[in-house]
Amino acid sequence: KVVTAKKELSEQAKLDMVLGMIAIKYTQSNSVGYSKDGMMIGVGAGQQSRVDCVKLAGRKLSTWRLRFHPKVVGLKFKEGVKRQDRVNARVRYIEGDMDEAEYAQWVTQFDSAPAPLTAEEKSEFLSGLSGVTIASDAFFPFRDSIDHAQKLGVQFVAQPGGSVADEEVIKACDAYGMTMAFTNLRLFHH
Repeated sequence: KVVTAKKELSEQAKLDMVLGMIAIKYTQSNSVGYSKDGMMIGVGAGQQSRVDCVKLAGRKLSTWRLRFHPKVVGLKFKEGVKRQDRVNARVRYIEGDMDEAEYAQWVTQFDSAPAPLTAEEKSEFLSGLSGVTIASDAFFPFRDSIDHAQKLGVQFVAQPGGSVADEEVIKACDAYGMTMAFTNLRLFHH
């Protein structure tokens, strides 16, 4: 049941909502998941607050998206660096929080040290993300989850509804031009 002012749901958005709900059904509550184009791109589970799940899953979404940044795609590895080592090196490059010893080991995988991926470059690249769905195993009790999700290209929201704050959450979705559907199916379990 679509409850926001914006009612349009493409077939892909519907599929992403279903995918998200299925994935979080099998995770520890509290849980939320981001999906896009038939893929789960971030899952946050087992946190004490729903917004913490949104943020945890958002970090996974950001890492997924930033793998496609030109500086990440263009990393020049030395010949012979194994596939999984390349994957790990890309993630560490994206995260960018290596201490001196870790960085010294990491940089040995390259012919020359790559220029850092700056916070500004990350932010600019992530701002181009759109068409993302967020699904939740239980209602969003406050608008804070929606406020955070909008920073990550979320346009579609699937959640059971049933909170005393549903109207506040609907207004937040409306303010961001999101389409939200109440599933009327609570997947929350302890």
